Amino acid sequence: MTAKIKLTGLYIFGVIVFIAIGWFANTAYHLFSSQIPAPGWSAYGGKPRPLEKYSFENLSQTYHQEVGPLDGGKIEIGKVIAENVDFTSYEFSMEFSPDLSKNLKKVTGLINIPKGTGTFPLIVMFRGYVDQEIYKIGMGTQRAGEYFAKNGFITVAPDFLGYGSSDSESSDIFESRFQTYTTALSLLNTINALKVYPLKRGQDHIKVDTNNVFLWGHSNGGQIALAILEITGKPYPTVLWAPNSAKFPYSIIYYLDEASDEGKLLITKLAEFMGDYDVRNYSIKSYFEKINPDAKIQIHQGLADDAIPVPWTNSLVKSLSDLNLDLDYRKYSGADHNLNPIWPQTVQNSLEFYKMNVK
Repeated sequence: MTAKIKLTGLYIFGVIVFIAIGWFANTAYHLFSSQIPAPGWSAYGGKPRPLEKYSFENLSQTYHQEVGPLDGGKIEIGKVIAENVDFTSYEFSMEFSPDLSKNLKKVTGLINIPKGTGTFPLIVMFRGYVDQEIYKIGMGTQRAGEYFAKNGFITVAPDFLGYGSSDSESSDIFESRFQTYTTALSLLNTINALKVYPLKRGQDHIKVDTNNVFLWGHSNGGQIALAILEITGKPYPTVLWAPNSAKFPYSIIYYLDEASDEGKLLITKLAEFMGDYDVRNYSIKSYFEKINPDAKIQIHQGLADDAIPVPWTNSLVKSLSDLNLDLDYRKYSGADHNLNPIWPQTVQNSLEFYKMNVK
């Protein structure tokens, strides 16, 4: 995530007023309309609601189907990215259905595989925001992923659609956002299926300990990791670095002035979205109670972070603590959004957390 340029109170007020106007306009249309919407259609003039399937409740129902569109496909290991003493880095790809239809797309990413013949636990890693124009495979996860791989963990980090060698993302800015969830869910289902369909590197089978799968997320990737815990209800041991834990859509409104058009397009689209959908159904803050009570979570926050306000993380910790979840909250004086200059201590603390939770 880029460095945060804080919005002024007047700017935020203007954004809220603009969105409110859009919401009230749509609501007024509904109140004076005689049309009765069919299920799956908007109350606003019989308008279809294609993004309703991405609400957390609907994604959870879809995820828990015995056979469904979130099953994902096989992980294909491709070209070597880097050869190291303790591990090898590869590009991987996977086909899945990001829009929960029969239409398949390819997502690529970085997989680090330790050398040796053991059975390796696995960490799924979700990065924060990176500009597409400068993105290269592994950005946002590579350094930590290499550290974990050096210490005996397979690490898998998806590029997400529109990045790396992945297929294009949705043209709808909100659908593109929600499809990071379907990407992550499909990838986790594919990893779980390695019990039956082994991960192959050429003719070699890579032994993956599917009983020990962990999550790691930084910044917006931390928001994705929390969403996955809520949608799946599975107790993945999870490490969060400076997670974006604000409620949706404030989690994106806060950064509007970083957009090239100062957020004008997003404001317009957000007003339309709020007229058709209940934003609470797409917000991690609405579903903390869905996190499995057996989940263990370690959270790291730099106190000099200029991208994620420290009060956001403090609030997240309080909310999760009130649910009696097993939390380990580490705060670091003088550390920035990337946990520098105490990165070595942070990544070592994270590694120890994972090792402690290997079953």
